[in-house]
Amino acid sequence: MAEAAATTKLAEIILKRIRSRGDITFASFMESALYEPDLGYYTSPGRKVGAEGDFYTSMNVHSAFGRLISREIGRFWELLGCPDSFTVAEAGAGGGQLAQDILDAVSEENVGLYAVLTYRLIEKEPSLKEAQASRLERHAERLAWSSPQELADGQLKFTGCIISNELFDAMPVHLVEMTEDGLKEVFVSADASGFRERLLPPSTPELDAYLRTFDVRLMPGQRAEINLAAPTWIACAAAALERGFVLTIDYGYLSDELYTPQRRNGTLLCYHKHSTNEDPYRLVGEQDITTHINFSSLVEAGKEAGLAAVWYGEQYRFLLGVGLMEELMQLVAQAKDEHESLKHRLAIKKLMMPEGGMGDTFKVLIQAKGVQDPQLLCMRKWGMGL
Repeated sequence: MAEAAATTKLAEIILKRIRSRGDITFASFMESALYEPDLGYYTSPGRKVGAEGDFYTSMNVHSAFGRLISREIGRFWELLGCPDSFTVAEAGAGGGQLAQDILDAVSEENVGLYAVLTYRLIEKEPSLKEAQASRLERHAERLAWSSPQELADGQLKFTGCIISNELFDAMPVHLVEMTEDGLKEVFVSADASGFRERLLPPSTPELDAYLRTFDVRLMPGQRAEINLAAPTWIACAAAALERGFVLTIDYGYLSDELYTPQRRNGTLLCYHKHSTNEDPYRLVGEQDITTHINFSSLVEAGKEAGLAAVWYGEQYRFLLGVGLMEELMQLVAQAKDEHESLKHRLAIKKLMMPEGGMGDTFKVLIQAKGVQDPQLLCMRKWGMGL
C-alpha cells in the first residue's frame, strides 16, 4: 500500500506537487484524489454509481428507498406544524436519482407538502446541475440549487430538513497509526517510483484530542481514520436550519465499535468497477476512496450545534418503521407478472437484509432542532431510540 506507480494524469500532478512543496497528509492526498477540479474521482466526467459505475447505493437498488424516505420527510413537515414553506436540502445530490424518487412520491402521496416544498440540491460538482435539471424536469418549479460552499459560509437559512445518502464516507480523512513512540500520522511522500507513506508527528493537535474525546485507545500497529470535516459539516447544517431535521444515511458505527482492535488496518476501502481494494495510490482519480464513519462524532458535533439526536439504528429498522412491508405488499399486488413481483421482492430484500445486503451495513441518524421529543415514523414498533 505504501507505493504505487503513477498511472494517471492526476497521480503525476500530485507527485509533482509533493516533490516541489513537500510531503502532504493523507487527508490532503484523498482530497485531491476525489475532488481535484476536472480530474478527481467525483469531479471528472463519467458514471460513478449503478451498474455502469463503480458501486451501488441504496437508491440504485429500488425507487422504494426514496419513497420511504419521503414519508418520513412528510412526518417532519407535520411535526413542524405544516409550515407554508418547507425545504428539503439534499447534500451530495449526485445525478438526482434520490431527489426524483422523493419528489415523485411526495407529488403523488402528499399534495399539501408538495405545494410548499423547495427541493434544494447541494452538489460539489457543478456539471451535474444540467443532468439533475433534466432528470427532474417535471418538478422544475420545486427545485433550487446551492453549492457546498454556500452551506459552509452560512448563506442558507430555512425550515425543513437536510438529508444525505453516503455523503460522509467520501470526505477526506486523516490516517493515524499508534507506534511504540506514540501517535503518528500518515503523510504521503514521493520518490522516483511513486508514492510512499511516512509516519510523522500529527499535523494538528485535533487528532489526539479527537481520540481522547471518544476514549479511543489504539493498539501498537493499529491504524485508524479520523474525519475532521464531518463535525464541521454538521455544525454548518445546524446553522442553516431554523427548525427541522438532519437525516444521515451512511455506513459506519458508533466510536466504540468503529475503533475496535479487530480493525487493525482501519476501514479504508477503494472501489473500481464493482471490485474493492485497499490501495488508494493506484488509479488515482479513477477509483473511489471511502471509509466507515463515526456516528458518535456526528452526534457530539450536533449536540454542540443545537441538534438533538432523536433516532439511530440500522437501515432495515428505519425502513421497516416507515412502512417497508406495506410498500412491498403494494408493489407485489400491482406487479404485472411473477417476474416483476420477484424483481421487487429481491430488491427490497437487498435493502433490508444483513450479511451481504444493505440492511445492517448502513445506519440512519436523525437529529432535530427546535422540535421537542418528535415521534417519528421510524420509531413505530421497529424503532430503536438512541
